[in-house]
Amino acid sequence: MAARSVSFDADAHFMETGVESPLDEDRVHDSFTQLIHEQSRDLSHTETMEMNSFDLEEETRDDFPSLSCADSCAGVPEEAELTDPLVETCWSTATLRVLSSMPSRTIGRSRGAILSQYYNRTMQMCRRRQSRPSIRSFSRSARPSICGYRVETDAANFDREENKRERLVNNLQNLSENDRVRMLRAIPLSLHEKRELRLSALRKPGRSFSRNEIPCCSQLKYYIIIAFRHSWYSWLSFLSSLQLWQTALKRVSGRFGTGVLSYFVFLRTLLFFNVFLLLVLCLFLVVPQAVRPPSLSASPHLYGLELLTGAGYFADSVMYYGYYSNYTLTKACNGARNQTSCGFHLSYNMPLAYFFTIGAAFFITCIILVYSMSKSFGQSFRIDRSKGLLAMKVFCSWDFKVTKKSSVRLQRENISIQLKELVAEVNRKEVKSSLLQRLSAFSIQLLAWTICVGSTAGCAYAIYCFSEYMHKDLQIRVRSSSNTKESLLLKEASLLALPVAVSSINLLLPGFFNTVAWMEEYDSPSKRNYVAIFRNLMLKVSLLGVLCYHWLGRVALEPKSVGLECWESFVGQELYRFLLMDFIFTSLDTFFGEFLWRLFSQRVLKKERKPVFDIARNVLELIYGQTIAWLGLLFTPLLPVVQVIKLLFLFYMKKTSLMRNCQAPRKPWRASQMTTFFITLLCFPSFLGAAVCVTYTMWTIKPSASCGPFQGLNTMFQAGKKWVEQLAKDNPRLTWLTWAHTYLVENPFFLFLAAGIFLIVIYFHSQVVDGQRKIIELLQEQIENEGEDKKFLITRLQTIHEQKRPFSPRRVRGASQESSFS
Repeated sequence: MAARSVSFDADAHFMETGVESPLDEDRVHDSFTQLIHEQSRDLSHTETMEMNSFDLEEETRDDFPSLSCADSCAGVPEEAELTDPLVETCWSTATLRVLSSMPSRTIGRSRGAILSQYYNRTMQMCRRRQSRPSIRSFSRSARPSICGYRVETDAANFDREENKRERLVNNLQNLSENDRVRMLRAIPLSLHEKRELRLSALRKPGRSFSRNEIPCCSQLKYYIIIAFRHSWYSWLSFLSSLQLWQTALKRVSGRFGTGVLSYFVFLRTLLFFNVFLLLVLCLFLVVPQAVRPPSLSASPHLYGLELLTGAGYFADSVMYYGYYSNYTLTKACNGARNQTSCGFHLSYNMPLAYFFTIGAAFFITCIILVYSMSKSFGQSFRIDRSKGLLAMKVFCSWDFKVTKKSSVRLQRENISIQLKELVAEVNRKEVKSSLLQRLSAFSIQLLAWTICVGSTAGCAYAIYCFSEYMHKDLQIRVRSSSNTKESLLLKEASLLALPVAVSSINLLLPGFFNTVAWMEEYDSPSKRNYVAIFRNLMLKVSLLGVLCYHWLGRVALEPKSVGLECWESFVGQELYRFLLMDFIFTSLDTFFGEFLWRLFSQRVLKKERKPVFDIARNVLELIYGQTIAWLGLLFTPLLPVVQVIKLLFLFYMKKTSLMRNCQAPRKPWRASQMTTFFITLLCFPSFLGAAVCVTYTMWTIKPSASCGPFQGLNTMFQAGKKWVEQLAKDNPRLTWLTWAHTYLVENPFFLFLAAGIFLIVIYFHSQVVDGQRKIIELLQEQIENEGEDKKFLITRLQTIHEQKRPFSPRRVRGASQESSFS
């Protein structure tokens, strides 16, 4: 069997070939080839091969008698020759020496050989103690094969082993503290035996010091180090306790797996985004304007629907665009006679602050999203084979520092569900189907996708027609002269019709998608979830596209036709209504779809079956709500407050409903890339679409002439240009700001350049991760090939040895059998 190796050379020839030919075996495995040639030339040379730089006499005395079984091969039947040569028990002496020299053959190694070998090591270190060589400079030890495994029950052997142990302990006592620790770590024994050796080495008479004999400086140093370590561990524990919903997320992961956990982790990420936006907008927009409020014209009418519609009392508040002033806020002089007595006063340009705060909020959010997505790509697309992860999870996942009963139970549940997911992934097999079965499955999936796409297009067209009807109805109501309280109340209530219609479609159509998905047969639950996410994403994008056209193509271009003096505030109220209705309908879906269905199934149908948490629908609802929140930053600076409150209620409501009303998926599956996929959807369809709409509004659409910080301007971008021109006029040295603003702010090329740079960064990062993945795959393949190389080497050595022994027992037996048959 030829060996394959991995080449990391940058040469194009090696990059194209990738795997070297068998002719390169001599260059790759030079030591193996040299060893084979020595065996081929003369068998006696193998008797004098140097297997290790340490003394092996005691090891050979301990292990090779049991390994040397060449003389016992006479009784082996002929059928044994047909078996795998690696499982044969009759090896030649030279082959046994090669086997014992291989570092990987450590299973079943005798304890006496280990003690002898490390006694020799410690003796050499004691002899050369003056030079103090590093433990890393020593080569690996010669380790006998599994063939040498035996249980030493003889009293003489036991005494001899105890003598070796005592001599090893004496040598360990003569070593320095660091060398002793490194040597104990390197000894291939159990932790219990290592602990006994360490305690025995520390019990040497005259070597232990009392606390009074230790110098004061050393005591102080040790106390400082111990105090620093305790404080550092306490600080890490405190930081871990500050993580939001850490215990709740562990409970969710322990009972429902990583798929459901990814939804709540994504919800927490969105909460952090909105908290950041809230802090920025409140610090630079809301608080300065609230300190210097503008003069209000008249008190608004109260109709009782303000909390649902966002109009009425909330219309003239810091919540909407129309409340903010278009002048520079200055501190009053408090009745001073002359202005010079006021001294230095603060001024705050509100239009400029509004413009740059919104722009900076979007820009910083974009950077955070790109960084999060790049980091998530690097974490989730690592090469991790399920079998290796399963072994790591079995042997290395338990935290022995956990002592609290509730924490132990939680950790046990978490590890249990992760083991189920890994086992399900390992046992998952690809079912090979016939051509007719594949054609049938493809036809069913094509039919399902046609139904889903058709229903999405129909719903989007229905929303388009309904929004146009509501726009015309609003125009008719404006032209009517009826100003009674009933007509005004009916007019304000009619504003909820479009949000209710859109939220109803968002509630009902995903259930229809799940019904259609019953026809399809996907081999894995993760694939089924991805298909459901794409269908729900298609629905949300279509509806948001129709709504953006309604707001920016109808209302913003012709505000006078519907009687709007401040169309920005009206669009902000619409976004508030859509966000609130989305939360109300999500709560209704949680109550009717999970709680009532669980009661109906258990009490009426007499089944213990509970609904399964719909990851695709719930995640797309989060993305839909966050897109509305980003769209409303320009028109409703306080919309992130509503989004933060909504996410907080949503987390506790969903968690409670999940624990009481839902069951874990029937087929466990590991969602290793779900969080990365969610952040990617949040970045590209959601944030990119919201940023394009806001940029289009600030660049193209004319602001309202009677409200807002940009009244009297043709576009919102002119606020920055006007301020730069004023600075250049007051100070001629700042004329370069006009050029910078013209080419960097007003020119869309800079925006496209920044977006292109972000995309290039993401692309290069994904390519680096992809390259690392390929290298890791090649390394894993090389590790497998190394094992095959060892098998090939051992078989080759045994074959050559048998060829050099013409009168071997096996050949004599074979010749005698042939003569007897003849």
